[in-house]
Amino acid sequence: MAKSLTSSSEKIGLSPGSLIHVGEVFDNDTVITLINYDATTLEEKVISSVEEMLPYRDKSSTTWINIEGLQDVELIRTIGKAFKIHSLVLEDILHTHQRSKFEDYENYLFMVVKNLSLGLGDFSIEYEQISILVFKNFIFTFKEKPTLLFDPIKIRIQNSKGRIRKFSSDYLAYVVLDTVIDEYFSLQDSLDELMEQIEDELLLSPSTETLNTIQHVRRELIFVRKSISPLRELLSGLHRSDSPLIDEKNRRYFGDVYDHALRVIESMESYRELITGMMDIYLSSVNNKMSETMKVLTVFASIFIPLTFIAGVYGMNFEYMPELKMRWAYPALWGVFITVSVGLMIYFKRKKWL
Repeated sequence: MAKSLTSSSEKIGLSPGSLIHVGEVFDNDTVITLINYDATTLEEKVISSVEEMLPYRDKSSTTWINIEGLQDVELIRTIGKAFKIHSLVLEDILHTHQRSKFEDYENYLFMVVKNLSLGLGDFSIEYEQISILVFKNFIFTFKEKPTLLFDPIKIRIQNSKGRIRKFSSDYLAYVVLDTVIDEYFSLQDSLDELMEQIEDELLLSPSTETLNTIQHVRRELIFVRKSISPLRELLSGLHRSDSPLIDEKNRRYFGDVYDHALRVIESMESYRELITGMMDIYLSSVNNKMSETMKVLTVFASIFIPLTFIAGVYGMNFEYMPELKMRWAYPALWGVFITVSVGLMIYFKRKKWL
């Protein structure tokens, strides 16, 4: 069996609960960080095996295991056996194309969320799946790759004055969710700036590059919406859950995250409508520009139609054309040309066709 698959379709034929990594393979090795803390003590270290986690399982303090890199399938399997995690949950952790969701099990809570961050280039969004397992006084987070996303949380834990050191694993789960959603607000700010830039280009000088930008943003917004929309269902289920793993005094924090998620979801919906409107404006501006060009060409064609008629008449080789013998016939004809052209120009100006 292959170590990693790139798409869900490649899993066709495998039995449910088959553990195989599905997603992008990164060069970084799997890194396991253990942080154990309570109100007065703090321990932080990098570990290399599941056996090093087991002594912390029965402690009253809170233990956070952060795993960065999902290529090591055997590590995930071993964690599942040690902590009695359902095989379908382990499969979802390794399958990085999951939809954001929340599942309530007897001894733990399972959540999947998508972290969205700006990459390099013009509005390039990087997607990363984060899986969260919440036990009593124990929490796992599984990330696809090493990033700085959780560094602010670690700083808060290191600061013994913070609230986070006084609460259990459910509060830490709230902090993780809140940190992920805060990244959405950064994405929203970048979108605001990009939308203003596109609007300015549409008003001043729309071009094919503007259309390409609109199409790119529109395509990215589709994936952003697919990643963020399920958060409403996830956080609503988490807020309504009667699991003993969630302390009653911490439920209001999950309600606060729910409000933040709704704001982001509504903003993304408005961006979707806005980008559709921009597409219509671009097409209208292009059509208007073409209409203006055709109008100018039509006006000039209208001016030359009578001139062409007159030139055509006097270009015929009839013998008995009295004007051909007149001394001032040629200058007079030019006078007629100029008079007709100027007269038509004045007429078109008054009609506001020019």
